[in-house]
Amino acid sequence: MKEFIETYKEHQEEIEFFLQESVKNLGSLTVHKKSEFSKLFNLFPSLELIYFTNKDTKIQSTANYYRTSIDEEAKDKNRSYLISKLEFKGENIAFSKPYISIATRNNCVTLTIKEGDQIIFLDFRIDILLEKLNLLELNKPFHSITKGFYIFAGFSMMMLSIITIVFSLYDFAYYLIAESTLSLEMIFKPIIALTLSIAIFDLAKTILEQEVFFKSYSKNAKVETKILTKFLSTIIIALSIEALIVVFKIALNDYDKMINAFYLIAGISLILISLTAFTNFSTKKSK
Repeated sequence: MKEFIETYKEHQEEIEFFLQESVKNLGSLTVHKKSEFSKLFNLFPSLELIYFTNKDTKIQSTANYYRTSIDEEAKDKNRSYLISKLEFKGENIAFSKPYISIATRNNCVTLTIKEGDQIIFLDFRIDILLEKLNLLELNKPFHSITKGFYIFAGFSMMMLSIITIVFSLYDFAYYLIAESTLSLEMIFKPIIALTLSIAIFDLAKTILEQEVFFKSYSKNAKVETKILTKFLSTIIIALSIEALIVVFKIALNDYDKMINAFYLIAGISLILISLTAFTNFSTKKSK
């Protein structure tokens, strides 16, 4: 995720120093091969993969050691493409840039150590690494509950917006068939319903995008401003249509109550001015 990469880059030096010193304090890593590196996996919750390559041939000399399994098929693969991208510090240790691991499908960073005639690769999962270092707050049970709630609420809002559209079109079609005359109000009512349905559907889509499918762990002011602006813009359009209907009805039937239409239009104008001021203030603040 974008937030993971950004947070990692902000604290890259501290994270690399922590991993480097922690691994150095363990001494030789080769001795842990007999126990399938169980001690290392216990010490580092973020560690998800370990393998060795020959320093000269660049061929993987061991299987892939995962936390709960071993993959023998990875042995004897050529890893020269990985080693060529590494910059060793003091000719012994190197860190990769954050990337998505082909083996685990997770965002990770690789710590590489030269030990004898072997080069040892240790893949650390970035999100767990940041969480353990208190650089990112993740609470999986709470996240699962909130995600379930957002899924239920988001899809419910989408369903209600679709029902609103269907009902408004049905009501309009029924009126065309049952009534002999067509009023201006009956034309605008479906338009208002459709406009509000779009606002509800767009809000539900945004909730699902931000909280479910592309979960964001950071507060992004630009995203929140965009959501509010889009929603209020749709509401303003719906209210403007309603105000137009009120003006037509009063002009045709009861001209003395035109002041009420003025109050409604003035209220809409106030909302529009407030939204404009909020948008400008948010834009200047983000610069």
